Amino acid sequence: MITLRKSAERGYADHGWLKSFHSFSFAGYYDPQFMGWGNLRVVNEDRIAPGTGFGTHGHRDMEIISYVLQGNLAHKDSMGNVKGIPPGDVQRMSAGSGVQHSEFNHAPDATTHFLQIWIEPNVRGIAPSYEQKTFSAEEKNGALRLVAAPDSAQGAVHISADARMYAGCFDAGQSDTLDLDPARKAYVQVLRGGLSVNGQALTAGDALLMQAESRLLLDQGQASEVLVFDLCA
Repeated sequence: MITLRKSAERGYADHGWLKSFHSFSFAGYYDPQFMGWGNLRVVNEDRIAPGTGFGTHGHRDMEIISYVLQGNLAHKDSMGNVKGIPPGDVQRMSAGSGVQHSEFNHAPDATTHFLQIWIEPNVRGIAPSYEQKTFSAEEKNGALRLVAAPDSAQGAVHISADARMYAGCFDAGQSDTLDLDPARKAYVQVLRGGLSVNGQALTAGDALLMQAESRLLLDQGQASEVLVFDLCA
């Protein structure tokens, strides 16, 4: 079964300094039909205005992934990490027993555009931790590159969750497939451009929620970038 979630159907919040699309219920946006998918709880597409950001705030027992499309996301946390996250990097923070952090766009004249992703962990109360890795454009060109996994396979960042996250970029003539376990769920989020997923044409912001499917086919790309999640049911 495949459910199409069009970009315009997402929740939206405009806070002036922050413009955010919510794929699932979050903060002031509530839709009982979209509370999450499997153990994927949050997919927010955020744009932070120059010189602004999220002040220090706390999280517990959540795997939080940041995927930057444009600009640079400045991160600072109570574990002592002070990092900049550019496009091409995947940042993972395991909130565990509790962590405080802030996220900021220090650029004076450029917006930071990124995906904020929350995945429910399969263990709770662990010590909070941080990891950040670079995945080159070549690795994602015409292929799905594993970027987050519970076993750190293929150099992916480690997440304490029964989930895998892939990133890929597809243009004309490029395609890739991914075998799926029909007993699990999958989620596809198009970040930019357009492409076909199992014959369904998608454009930036569109998503597919999939269950009881055995194969994923991505093709007919048009300067596209996409995230794919393999999730527990």
